[in-house]
Amino acid sequence: MSALQHSLSAWAEGARRDLPWRRTRDPWAVLVSELMLQQTQVPRVLPRFEAFLRQFPTPAATASAPVAEVVRAWAGLGYNRRAVNLHRAAGAVVERHGGSMPVTLAELVALPGVGPYTARAVLAFAFEADVGVVEVNSARVLARAVAGHPLAPAEAQALADGLVPAGEGWAWNQAMLDLGATVCVKTAPRCGSCPLRSCCAWAGAGPDPAVGSAGAGGRQSTFAGSDRQGRGRLVDALRLGPVPLPVLAVAAGWPDDPERARRVADTLVDDGLAVLAGDVLSLP
Repeated sequence: MSALQHSLSAWAEGARRDLPWRRTRDPWAVLVSELMLQQTQVPRVLPRFEAFLRQFPTPAATASAPVAEVVRAWAGLGYNRRAVNLHRAAGAVVERHGGSMPVTLAELVALPGVGPYTARAVLAFAFEADVGVVEVNSARVLARAVAGHPLAPAEAQALADGLVPAGEGWAWNQAMLDLGATVCVKTAPRCGSCPLRSCCAWAGAGPDPAVGSAGAGGRQSTFAGSDRQGRGRLVDALRLGPVPLPVLAVAAGWPDDPERARRVADTLVDDGLAVLAGDVLSLP
């Protein structure tokens, strides 16, 4: 094991965050947590994760429920299309795998809404496979501490896979995520307290290698006043009940722009988040 691997593993033993999705190896629960955590911060997910699983504990329970119930249970997490994707993934697990979560990368990636990152996260965190998990936090560590330069997607994944110590896929990937989330942060990284400071390829000198690196994330578009904000308002209104088209613009927060509200409503229908019957919009 390299000095970097030793240093990170030793640090992680005392620094690992206690998060509810880390107390399970149930692949369905891990998939739920990963979809919840996509573009949503941990504090927002914490109060929703266990409550959601009490209502939808298995793929079969989720697939048998109307998608509207899943969308309602997703309240507070944003990016509501993920709830529809989760419902679709549950249906695929039931139809293709008899209700048991698949165990291979190819089968996981084939599920609706499950990309390469999420599939590898399920493999590592549910099945403890020795695969690298490249997301926004671990990607910063890879670019800064390991490579010292921005990484292309294939390069980042190959580097992540090669770093995993044999038999330690779960612990290693959690350590990479924790270091990126708490020390090797996007702005003003805490290099002085980093366990990798003596072997870091960047060590804060020169341009930040994480900028433009695969998986490290870029600038997110402004939320206030965006179509995303209007979509969220409409879905929140739909959780309470059907919305007649004449009040659509008010529900979206754009009372003076009914054309924009209707256009955004149409995207909800296209994404499977809403249905339009006559002049009334409702959850599916």
